[in-house]
Amino acid sequence: MLFIEKAEQAHSLLHELDLDCWLTFVRETGDRPDPGVELVLGTSITWNSAFLFGKDGTRIAIVGRYDSENVRATGVFPDIIGYDEDLRESLLVALDRIAPSQIGLNYSLHNHTADGLTYGMFLLLQELLDGTPHAGKLCSAGTLLAKLRARKTATEQQRIKAAVATTETIIANLTPQIKPGLSEAAIAQIVHQEFEQRGLASSWDWDYCPTVNSGPDSPAGHVQPQDDILVEPGHLVHIDLGVRQEEYCSDIQRMWYVRRPAESAPPLDVQRAWDTVIRAIEAGAAALRPGAIGWEVDAVARQVIVDAGYPEYKHALGHGLGRTCHDGGPLLGPRWPRYGDAPLQSVEVGNVYTLELGVATSAGYIGLEEDVVVTADGCEFLSTFQRDLMLI
Repeated sequence: MLFIEKAEQAHSLLHELDLDCWLTFVRETGDRPDPGVELVLGTSITWNSAFLFGKDGTRIAIVGRYDSENVRATGVFPDIIGYDEDLRESLLVALDRIAPSQIGLNYSLHNHTADGLTYGMFLLLQELLDGTPHAGKLCSAGTLLAKLRARKTATEQQRIKAAVATTETIIANLTPQIKPGLSEAAIAQIVHQEFEQRGLASSWDWDYCPTVNSGPDSPAGHVQPQDDILVEPGHLVHIDLGVRQEEYCSDIQRMWYVRRPAESAPPLDVQRAWDTVIRAIEAGAAALRPGAIGWEVDAVARQVIVDAGYPEYKHALGHGLGRTCHDGGPLLGPRWPRYGDAPLQSVEVGNVYTLELGVATSAGYIGLEEDVVVTADGCEFLSTFQRDLMLI
């Protein structure tokens, strides 16, 4: 059902973008997954295969004979053509039927989730089309793929929300076990046990999902938790984690403060930093709505941090979240060359984002990350907004 939802969404986007044909051209997708196959098919392909969407509603799959039944079982493509020796003739007949003025392919300069076509397959496609009227019609379908990936359907939103709920249960189970003397690696092991009990994969690499930081000497970033860094009184404990559940991901950061003897609350400088992070997340959420430009949303949150006297964070406020942890589409980030045109794109209803930022303190790093979905008039939190430091 999900793949049919996405296929119907693809047809709508062809009309919106005035693109006559979208072509996903792949082989051996078990080795080299392609975003077009992941989004609208849901099964692997072995031989050279072509999946065509026409603006008129046409859906044609041209696949090797032994892939035909798996493709038919998905229910996505009403027209399935199996071949034995060469798909060229079937491909040309299908293109003649659609009669496109442009043929969109899965490549993009800036969006990794829209860049599945390998250079070798691109050259092969040019060879197959050489001498035909279709040879000069190839163009990028990157915008279509980016929007298709980023506009989450109701089913996709439900799956992400379920992954977030599972992650919050794991956090609740973990909290009573955090105590002085426990190493970062031991905390990560507890989280991994929670993953394994549920039969779930991590949202990113197992070795550093979760990322665990305790105190000021713990290295920042997606790093492997350390055996020799122990939780101590006066430490901030920061954990970044997520699960992959029903093929969709969560991505949450949570914070604890380990009290010293006689302390009932964090020190004032820690509390001030925490309050600043909360205000910045709130400001970003308030600015996040359909039509907003990604960099402008980021700038609102970034300004809160800078105005409070802290260095600006050196990453985006928010990335897309979905089938992968970093799921492409418009980015809530600064206009830095490394981000390409992603921060220049407009936010749309159905986009799911993280809102994440942080500052360093004498007690360790404060980082907070929430998951949200864009609605018609703003955004809705999928995670339970952590407004108070958890105390150990």
